[in-house]
Amino acid sequence: MAMGLPRLAHHPLLIEINARVRLSGLARTLGRHATLDDVTDLELDALAASGFDIVWLMGVWQTGEAGRAVSATDDAAVAYYRRALPDFQISDISGSPFAVRECRVHADFGGNDALARLRTRMRERGLRLMLDFVPNHVALDHPWVAEHPDFFIVGDEQRLRREPGNWRRVATPAGERILALGRDPFFPGWRDTLQLNWANPALQDAMLGELRRVAGQCDGVRCDMAMLVIPEVFRRTWGLDPQPFWPRATRAIHDAHPEFRFLAEVYWALEPTLLEQGFDYAYDKLLYDLLREQRAASVREHLRSQPLLDHLAHFLENHDEPRSAEVFEPAVHRAAAVITYFAPGMRFFHAGQREGRRLRLPVQLARAPDEATDDELAAFYNRLFACLARPVFRDGEWQLLDTAPAWDGNVTNADFVACAWTGDERMLVVVNYAPHQSQAYVEFSWADEDARPWRLTDEMGDAQFERDAGDLAEHGLYLDVGPWEYHVFKVERLD
Repeated sequence: MAMGLPRLAHHPLLIEINARVRLSGLARTLGRHATLDDVTDLELDALAASGFDIVWLMGVWQTGEAGRAVSATDDAAVAYYRRALPDFQISDISGSPFAVRECRVHADFGGNDALARLRTRMRERGLRLMLDFVPNHVALDHPWVAEHPDFFIVGDEQRLRREPGNWRRVATPAGERILALGRDPFFPGWRDTLQLNWANPALQDAMLGELRRVAGQCDGVRCDMAMLVIPEVFRRTWGLDPQPFWPRATRAIHDAHPEFRFLAEVYWALEPTLLEQGFDYAYDKLLYDLLREQRAASVREHLRSQPLLDHLAHFLENHDEPRSAEVFEPAVHRAAAVITYFAPGMRFFHAGQREGRRLRLPVQLARAPDEATDDELAAFYNRLFACLARPVFRDGEWQLLDTAPAWDGNVTNADFVACAWTGDERMLVVVNYAPHQSQAYVEFSWADEDARPWRLTDEMGDAQFERDAGDLAEHGLYLDVGPWEYHVFKVERLD
């Protein structure tokens, strides 16, 4: 185990922080340029006090002028930036942090040494550092373009004419070549990137070397679009047949750094594939989509049917998704958060989510607009974090609970999502994920021969109930809950 770090909880909390945006905010406060050394101990203390285990510092790597130029000369993109940032200036464009020129900490942020000092201060507070690993593509001005042109997918004039959005002319020391832009198979290429050729064994060796260097600087990586280098996906996209990379890579890094954690950004129902190939966690995009669709029965079925639920990262927003305060009405937002973050697995939060930020910032921008804090939502999240700090929610046993109709003909029991947590204490979480009053009997997990009554105290509200042990054992807990309401009950025996 890494020195200075406690054992990672079985169900950890992660927060994504945009490095560029955070440092630009610090610069405005300080009245000067800010680096990673300017992140205060007080800020790190606050992250630790909120219960976070992992800080994903997004976008620390060196990018280049070529990527920034692409972002600055795309008229549609610039129009989008102006909508996102009311006082937008061209100088706000820094280019995509996923068009990486070198896996070296950006010079503007203080370089590798500043990151190492920040990591030391984080470890003193029990915080793990997660960084990006972008496997599918690199920046247009990456050194490999000159040094290893064979690392890229080469096209021809016919392909360039047929798919101008997926190829570009690139000058190399060996002459001009037509190279593929980085892309996934369902969208045009990312114009600020070049596609790596994973069918080249030398490229795989080089990328493993990059990953080893990154792993020496942090405690985990979030792997961008990790499914794109799976052989079947790569083959369908490019017609080339690579050897599997992730099993080899995750095994090598775990052997060298046993506590290292891999998080996969993954879609298309490929989460089990990447978990089987050595990832510790994978995005749970399906849960997010079902919550947005307000489908309680489907949410419950998803939670029931996932054998690897402990290894999914549940979220309500990240830099790729709209802000949750924007897409969920306030009551729905709170109910969705209770379902999301009291599920087992990784609890994934986004900087600004607690405060109710509503503007999704394009990753190409280095500055965020000023937004007022939603005090009511912030108070909700503070209660949520206080609950999630309880050991039972960090390392306890989770069980999805069944519901039964409260009476014949009442089908609103289908609108409940309920679960039990058992550890050093007993907790019962119930959510009526519906726009109407709902009633149900919820399975009671702890029925036994003891006749003493039970007390249920809502740790996210003010309710407290006493219930007969025999009735709970026979029928379950009767619930009559308002639209989008929830309870997080501490369950204990009365003496």
